Amino acid sequence: MPPYKKRMARPKTAGPSQGDTIALIARAGFANPFSEEFAIMCRQIAGREITNEAELRAMMRETVDRVVGGLESSGQAHLAAHQGERRAELRMVFLFQAYQQFHGALDQLVLDQVALGDAPAPVPFAREVLALLARRGFEEEEARRCFAIFFQIRRAHHFIGHGLLGRSPCMGEFRRHLWQNVFTHDIRSYERRLWDRMEDFSTLLFGETGTGKGAAAAAIGRSSFIPFDERKQVFVESFTRNFVALNLSQYPETLIESELFGHRKGAFTGAVESHQGVFARGSTHGAIFLDEIGDVSMPVQIKLLQVLEDRWYSPVGSHERARFSGRVIAATHRPLAELRQRGVFRDDFYYRLCSDTITVPPLRQRLREEPGELAELVGHLLHRMTGEVAEHGTSGRGEPGEAAAELAAPVTEALRQSPGHDYAWPGNVRELEQAVRRVLITRRYEGDRPHPTPDPCRELIRAMESGTLDADRLLSGYCALLYDRCGNLEAVARQTNLDRRTVKKYVHQRRGH
Repeated sequence: MPPYKKRMARPKTAGPSQGDTIALIARAGFANPFSEEFAIMCRQIAGREITNEAELRAMMRETVDRVVGGLESSGQAHLAAHQGERRAELRMVFLFQAYQQFHGALDQLVLDQVALGDAPAPVPFAREVLALLARRGFEEEEARRCFAIFFQIRRAHHFIGHGLLGRSPCMGEFRRHLWQNVFTHDIRSYERRLWDRMEDFSTLLFGETGTGKGAAAAAIGRSSFIPFDERKQVFVESFTRNFVALNLSQYPETLIESELFGHRKGAFTGAVESHQGVFARGSTHGAIFLDEIGDVSMPVQIKLLQVLEDRWYSPVGSHERARFSGRVIAATHRPLAELRQRGVFRDDFYYRLCSDTITVPPLRQRLREEPGELAELVGHLLHRMTGEVAEHGTSGRGEPGEAAAELAAPVTEALRQSPGHDYAWPGNVRELEQAVRRVLITRRYEGDRPHPTPDPCRELIRAMESGTLDADRLLSGYCALLYDRCGNLEAVARQTNLDRRTVKKYVHQRRGH
């Protein structure tokens, strides 16, 4: 049991000592805000059960201010006055007080930067923050780093906490995992040792089509550490440009390398001008997102593996080398374990991507755990459709405007009637968005009830039994079946004892190419 829990077990009449409170604040100050441990520590700091987020934050700030005020009155509100474990605890308390004091200004800075776009937004309160940390005994470089982490935390709250809606337990766990992906399981260690070392921590996102893997990747990428430029009084880069996404399934095999690494003018037929690939457009202080990574061929996997290993790449048609310094986030809806077993997805490539693996929960699981999440999502989608400007309440969460609020109840009720509470939502949130539009147009959404697809094996058997199957159709059907199972022409050729060109002809013939 952690020491602070033993101390907190004293009789309530005695109350926690100042040392107990300091230790607790030091632990809670930068804990994962989506964890149950954080909720428990916040209530302990406040001294009573509080569920309202704004009231809880106010109580915590009051407690922290009281502790630091007591240290100031005794001339101890400076790191130099302390040593060892107490100094480490008070360092976190001082940081937490500064963070809480500028909490609102940092949130406004996030909104200002979103509105401004790619040019870094001015930070008018920066000098005040750095001066406060200097008074507490922080060195200049350390203070700038901590200030940058304050801003990083508020961005993570914005994109993870408020951008990925849902009260279901699986969504709570999902947000907890995303936060941990950004700051690791121990933000104190991250702040001291890893804040500028995250480029080697690649992430794999799994999830069905339409669950929101792109939104999750963007939340990670836009929550990365961005240094503060004290001379210019801005962060060195806008987080609106430090995340670049590429859907690999959108490009034919011949163009994927160009989209990834770029090409020089004249590198191939049709390359009438030079082109920057996604690695060149990526940011040192951000991430690139490679969606549908399970669809890329072996040669492309090998080249991506080389970039991840040594961080250098060359545009197509060039011998010049360029370095990529950001994080890589990849996603797929395909079962990589099966692809690896079939030999179409390299193990070494997988192991280089999987520093962390996160599964985005499907909508049916979210609604099964928390049926009320449907109304929350419908309100959010209507808010976007009506184009109303978000009004952020005390929680920072965008509240639906008047038009969205008026539409939300009847749309939600229509979806509860049809397709109903037991509907599986195969298209997940993406399907829900179109379902909301369908209800607005027609008052009803029947759902996507897929027609049963014919079983090619049974079709072959029925054709043989009926005596209508000739040798050509038999071979084409059998080759297509084997190709679906093996995934490559060479394996089918070996199993049928046919040459590769013949197998390719039969497979394409079966599929109508």
